[in-house]
This record gives sequence, structure tokens and C-alpha cells, in this order.
Amino acid sequence: MSSPTYRRLFTSASIVIFGVMGQAVARAWLARELTGSNAGLGGVMLVFGVAMLIATPVGGIAADRYDKRTVLIVSVVALAVSSAGVGTAVVADAIHYWMLLAASAVQAAAFAFYLPARIAFIAESVPPHALSNAIVLAQVAQEATRVIAPALAGVLLGISWFGVGGVFLLGAFASVLALVFLSLLPRSAERQRRGSSPLSEMADVVVYMRSVPGLGTIALFTVGVVMVGFPYLTFLPTIADERFDVGALGFGVMSGVAGLGALSAGVIDARSTRRRRPWRTLTFSGAAFGATLLALAAAPSFAMALVAVAGVGASGLLFQTSSQSLMLQMSAFEYHGRLQSFVILGFSGFGLAALPLGYLADSTSVGFVLSVMGIAVLAMTAAFVAVAWRLRRKARTLAIG
Repeated sequence: MSSPTYRRLFTSASIVIFGVMGQAVARAWLARELTGSNAGLGGVMLVFGVAMLIATPVGGIAADRYDKRTVLIVSVVALAVSSAGVGTAVVADAIHYWMLLAASAVQAAAFAFYLPARIAFIAESVPPHALSNAIVLAQVAQEATRVIAPALAGVLLGISWFGVGGVFLLGAFASVLALVFLSLLPRSAERQRRGSSPLSEMADVVVYMRSVPGLGTIALFTVGVVMVGFPYLTFLPTIADERFDVGALGFGVMSGVAGLGALSAGVIDARSTRRRRPWRTLTFSGAAFGATLLALAAAPSFAMALVAVAGVGASGLLFQTSSQSLMLQMSAFEYHGRLQSFVILGFSGFGLAALPLGYLADSTSVGFVLSVMGIAVLAMTAAFVAVAWRLRRKARTLAIG
């Protein structure tokens, strides 16, 4: 926090994520009100995933090629406009499902540019020895907003004069406030040559990942776990409303508890980051994430579901921060934006997986789908352990000669 650039990035990101997390609760609730099905929730996430899938490679290239401050500002402006549009439509009683889909696409594209630029900018704003803690601290702040914003949104959804429209307008205001801090950032370095094509630049990062032992393995593991495991967020409204009958407030509480678990894990992780082994942390958090998804699937009561959701949030945060910091430490500066965009492709896959999983949940049950997701995450973690062991054995052989 002694770096002025990092402080401004930290503050602006916390405000942006506060608005986004509140809108996530309102968006899921609004989608369910407009469609009355899990498939409707999945449809919103599908549009989000497709838009992010298309925009993410371009966002990573922009983070490496252009001034990161400009990329961040344009992204947050898009978030503000889309949030204000949905909020105004709800207040005017003119909202339609297609509007929610359009706003989801715009926000996905904005995040596809925002996230790689933000992570890459962090790597430039702090010294190398502080990078791991800088990543963890940024993620902890994000999870802290998940404690406050979803619970607050759940309360505001139940207030007749505020409701869904007010939550979206509040998110738009948060984005505008974040723009003030972003405007104070210095210009960042522009490292990539302007003459190379976007396609060749993405091909270059794939070649680079293959040239650094373990880097591609971490990236693929991260994408797989995010794509298969993180759609659990899509089903929290159904779990709260249909399984435990606790309504919008209960949904907000579940989201907040997940954030609280993540916040606690982040604080512990930040205090122990110099003593831990990041590869082991990544493996442990992946296994814990799969196990807690299974616990959520089998939870017999709302109280037990809250315990499981806290575990999911904690292990999910450890997984994300470990993979992000490892990839940044193992790679050169000129690849940071594109590498992060590659990982963010997992979140686009998360959106693409949400619709078929939603249909599966409608035809079977949410508990069954969560069980499948948990087993899949555990299987990917086992595969990662096997590959990591082979890489370690190869490294030892090379060292011995």
C-alpha cells in the first residue's frame, strides 16, 4: 500500500466490484422473476460467457499493447452505462429479458478488458517480492465486498421503493465513483509492437506457455476448475428459494457468507504467503473446492449450506490467488495481460457451462448437478497432481544430469 499506483488500483477495484457483486444478486433474481426457471438463469450466463469468450483475447492483447489506465477507464464506463440502462428500464417498468441479456453481454466484454489490465497493472505497481501479497490483498478486498454487497442487495431487493432497479442504479453510481480514482493513475508501459496482428499475438502466448515448464499446466488447470466449478454461483438463488425457502434475503446471505469465507482465507493466506509452497496451495485449494461443492450438494439444512458455502468461498479464493500469483511470477512482463486473459477464458467457459447445467438441474436436481461439478473438480485436481509430479521428476533428472 506504500505505492500510490497500487492504492488507487486497490480503491477503484474495490468500488467497482462492490457494485458488480450487488448487481450479481439483482441480476440472478431478476432473471428468475422474468423467466421462472434455472434455464433462464443459465441463459444470462451463457450470453455472458459467449461475449467474454469473444472479447477476452482482445482484452489481453489490449492490456499488453496499450496504456492500461485507458483500458481500465473505457471498461468501467461500459459497466456504468449498462448498469444504468437496466436500472432505468426496471424503474420505468419497461424491462424485458432481452435487455438483461444485452446488459450481460456488455458487462462481460467490459470485464474481458478490465481484469487482465488490472492484474497486469498490479505487477507493474509493486516490487517483485510483494507481488504475491499484492494479488492476495486485491482479492481479499474483492471478497470483502462480497460479504457486504450481496447481503445489502438482498435487503434492498425486499424494499419496495428501492428493489432491483435501485440495486442496478447503485452499481452504476459505484462505477462512476471508481472512475475518479482511475483518472489519477499514471500511464503504464506499452510493450507490444503495434504492427503484429491480434491472432499472432495470441499464438505467441500459447508458444510461450509451452516453453515455460509448468506454466501451461497451471493455466489449463485453472481454466478447467473455473469453468466446471464456479457455475455454482448460478444455482444459489434456486437453493435459497426452492430448497430452503429463504427468499431473496437468504440468497444474499448465502452470497455474503461465501465472501466471508473467502475473506478469512485471504487474510490467513496473506500472512503465510512467504512460508507456504504455492504449488501445494494450488493443489490443496482445488481439492478443497471440489469437496466443499459436494458438501453443498448434500447439505440437509440452510445452516449446513451456509457452512459449505463458506468453504466453497474460501477454497475458491485460495485457488484463484495461487494460480494468478504463480503465473505472474513465472512469466515475463510482456505476457502478463495475455496470460491473464487466457485464464479469464475459464470464466467465459463458466458462462457457457451454466446453461446446460441449468437444463440438467431442471430435469434432475440442483444437488445432483453440484455433485457432478464437485467430482469433476476433484478429478481435474488429481490429474494436475499427476502432471506436476512428472514435471518435478523431470526437473530433478535434468538437475542430476
